[in-house]
Amino acid sequence: MPRILTRVSTVLATLVLVLTGLSAPASALDPFTGYLMAHFTGESARGEQIYLAHSKDGRTWTDLNAGGPVLLSTVGTQGVRDPAIVRSPNGDKYWIIATDLRIAGGTSWGDASTRGSKSLVVWESTNLVTWSAPRLINVAGGISGAGDAWAPEAIWNPATNDYVIYWATNSPLNGVTKHRIWYVRTSDFRTVTAPQLYIDRGSGQGIIDTQIVEVANSLGGYRYYRASADGQITIEGANSILGSWTRIGDLRHLGISNGATGGNVVEGPMWAQTNGQNEWHLWLDQYATGRGYMPVRSTNLGSTANFATRGDYSLGGTRKRHGSILNLTAAEESRVLAKWGPNAVLNRIQSYNNQTRYVRHSNFDVRIDANVSPAQDAQFRVVPGLANSSGYVSFESVNYPGHYLRHYAYDGVLAADDGTATFAADATFKQVAGLADGSWASFQSYNYPTRYLRHYNYLLRVDPISTATERADATFRVTS
Repeated sequence: MPRILTRVSTVLATLVLVLTGLSAPASALDPFTGYLMAHFTGESARGEQIYLAHSKDGRTWTDLNAGGPVLLSTVGTQGVRDPAIVRSPNGDKYWIIATDLRIAGGTSWGDASTRGSKSLVVWESTNLVTWSAPRLINVAGGISGAGDAWAPEAIWNPATNDYVIYWATNSPLNGVTKHRIWYVRTSDFRTVTAPQLYIDRGSGQGIIDTQIVEVANSLGGYRYYRASADGQITIEGANSILGSWTRIGDLRHLGISNGATGGNVVEGPMWAQTNGQNEWHLWLDQYATGRGYMPVRSTNLGSTANFATRGDYSLGGTRKRHGSILNLTAAEESRVLAKWGPNAVLNRIQSYNNQTRYVRHSNFDVRIDANVSPAQDAQFRVVPGLANSSGYVSFESVNYPGHYLRHYAYDGVLAADDGTATFAADATFKQVAGLADGSWASFQSYNYPTRYLRHYNYLLRVDPISTATERADATFRVTS
């Protein structure tokens, strides 16, 4: 991807000893035991969506959800890039914010930067594993001549008791059109203040990627450090997020730049602190050579002299483009791995009277088929009911996360959760003893309790059940 068309950098959570840019105060969180990376993979059909990877040491990464996306955008351009994970100060709420952009949909980079979306895509969660439907938040609409809103980041600002969202917008200012960094403030990632200019490098130098990390005890002389792709990979320090910043240096002595001095040309700086240590890695995307992220190590961000490259790392099986790394507590790590890790429970729903056939989605219709390919089309996560979690269940697709089996005009379909009460009710079922065989199961509609899930001509429906054939059609077994 061209250097000026990059995504944004990411945010991390803090540590017990050191806070990162998106994180909560160390005192509010348990010790960190692992790491979570959110990223996208590129301009493939589903590459511009939210992917996750996990690491125990911060350098060796394993793809989650078998390398598939974990969140899909159904709003705006229906694609996202540059995700950043944000944790609340108390560790009780999380957000993912991302660029609303899908180049794979046929949009040119020129159109995307001059006539693109001025909104960001936002997901919200209370546990890191169950996420809201995506929504749009307009951050750049108030910027005169704005062409886009790219590479968002966010950080809690104790000085104002809210979050600072910052991103890049291409717009004219003082006779020069280029990407500059702007910011808004928010307390809920729904309503925002008017956009303000944050970083302008002057002359014709644009800037898209920048990320801030917070360091406890002001190790190195500053409370906050900022890495920006602005021709170099520039490191700056400050003692307040919205105050003045001091240039510390760049990485040209390592043969690394953002194009101004050649060498290894990189973008998308992404901070991560090593759990329990005064050690940081600044991950840089080697986009010019297509080699993906590389880590640069530092034990004192107050000077670039100690920054050093390292080769003992592995990024897993998927290509990882601009993302965000969150330091995980043991409880967070356990939840994430239980849902998306290699040992996560994935279910199939077997037909009672056609036992070679399983419930699957095909072009978002739901039916029962044998020899399902790809196999993930017949895999679901059985989760607590969206409308009622007590004694009810919902079926979330594995390869279309955020999409659930629901009835629509009594027809069974796979659809994206739109966050409405109607959707939740249509996608919720009570698991009862099988109508044809009590050792199997049947699924009673939550909002039409006289109706049950059944197949008819192999298509799934919710119907009243009275005959022996209908009882057999409405009987299933949840298997692994």
